Parts: sequence; C-alpha cells; structure tokens
Amino acid sequence: MLPYLFHNPYFERINNKCYASHSKDNNVEKIISNIAKHIRFRLVEVNDAEFILSLRLDPEKNRFISPVKDDIEAQRTWIREYKNKEKNGEEYYFIIESKDSEKLGTIRLYDFRGDSFCWGSWILRHDAPAYAAIESVLCIYEIAFSRLGFMQSHTDVRKGNVAVKNFLVQFGAAITDDDDINYYFRMTRETFEKTRQNYRRFLVEKN
Repeated sequence: MLPYLFHNPYFERINNKCYASHSKDNNVEKIISNIAKHIRFRLVEVNDAEFILSLRLDPEKNRFISPVKDDIEAQRTWIREYKNKEKNGEEYYFIIESKDSEKLGTIRLYDFRGDSFCWGSWILRHDAPAYAAIESVLCIYEIAFSRLGFMQSHTDVRKGNVAVKNFLVQFGAAITDDDDINYYFRMTRETFEKTRQNYRRFLVEKN
C-alpha cells in the first residue's frame, strides 16, 4: 500500500527460479545502480531502523500506512525478518539516498505474483528535494520492469490519499477497481516505457 507522502510540484518479475542464479550481495546492488541522476537506492540494513521509524511515526506521513509502535527494537526485529525475505528474493526494501549518501526516504518491492509486483512503503522526508519523488518512482519501475523482468504492477491506494492517486494517474497507471477503502492500480511495462521517455531528463542515459 502506498502511504501519504508529500506535497510536491512534480506531480511499483523475476521469479524465484530465475533469481536463484543471482548473488544478493553483488548482483542486486548492480541491478539497482546507475538509474537516476540525483538519487540512488541501497538495501535496508538493521542500522536504518531509527530513520525508518522516524518516517513511519510522522503524523503527516503515516495516515495511510500500517501503524507501528514507537519501539526501536521492534523495528530492528522487523528488518531482520525482512532480510530473510530479501535473501530468498521475495521482496526488496530500499533506502532512497542522495548521491552523497544522505538518507531521503524509503521504498519497497514486494507481493510478487507471477509476472506482477507491488510497490509501496514510499515515504520521503519533508525536506527531500523535489526531484526525489519522481526519480524514486522511476527507479522502482525501472528496477522491476527493465532489470528484474516483471511485466506489470498491482498497487492499492487509500481513497483519501489524493496526492498519490493523482501522481500515479499522471504517471500512466490505470485504475482497475475500487472499493470503500482503496483504488486499485495497474501499470504495464509497455506503459512505463512510454512514460519513461517523458521523464528521461531525470535518468542516467543508457549506453
């Protein structure tokens, strides 16, 4: 699920069999590198617990995400459990950083279903630069579609989360269904390739 994030003027397959040939320590870092001009991703580590908790406890940003306790040890335990899923290629949780290693936010790939993925846990600091929002979304789609081989995404957004709903619509995602609580979105690889061209000024040029 995508949380309430920001007010921003710029307004998520590889299967286990395929992924088994990759080494997490070497190849995942390679897969997520050299995408955007101003930011980068790295895999979450236990020592990121305090930063993650500070974002998730922020009352402006946690309206549309799962509640957490103000408990740093519980957050560290959650990350340790997540790292087992990462090792098995089941999901990937990233810290969004500036190119000089300043932490800007978080984002996650998870709920892999055949050729479809979900992305969420997308939270940016209040003072993150404007380009961090669009570049982080470009990165997560680029990783999932172009580098991990997924063909589509499935994402749910709370109906009150107008900023993210509008962002996804503008980005090219289609609303496929809704209920009393959520809108349900789908983005295809084909649509992303078209959208990518509109935002290529934010991306490192492909060789």
